[in-house]
Amino acid sequence: MFETPFSIVGTVVTDPVLRRVNDQEFVRFRVASNSRRRTTEGTWEAGSSLFVTVNCWGKVADGVAGVLFKGDPVIVVGQIYTSEYDDKEGNRRSTVEVRATSVGPDLNRVRAKLDRAQRVPEPAEPTGGQDTGAGEEAGENRELPISA
Repeated sequence: MFETPFSIVGTVVTDPVLRRVNDQEFVRFRVASNSRRRTTEGTWEAGSSLFVTVNCWGKVADGVAGVLFKGDPVIVVGQIYTSEYDDKEGNRRSTVEVRATSVGPDLNRVRAKLDRAQRVPEPAEPTGGQDTGAGEEAGENRELPISA
């Protein structure tokens, strides 16, 4: 399948819904991207709107679930495609969807605080029972790696 790269800056217009599909987390929500243009009088007027369904799987779904809500400004990156279906009256319809590879807050419109997972260092392997006296007591004066 040919996948077209796509990014959208907009507002979440439906609360993200977390589901489990087989053994994977899945989150779906809709985003609206609205354009505005300045008139010759200097005022702003609304332009076209684009509504996109965003599908998140795996780690992206874990990151979105419980963090994003209706009304939040977001940036979504992924592959865009159309999904076709028959409605209740039997009419053929299509919807624009994005399989997200990244989702984040639009920092132009909101402030965010990052919650980084801390890495715990692996315990050191025993050195064969010899103590040179230069070793450190467990948990003292160790530097932990910093992850960004």
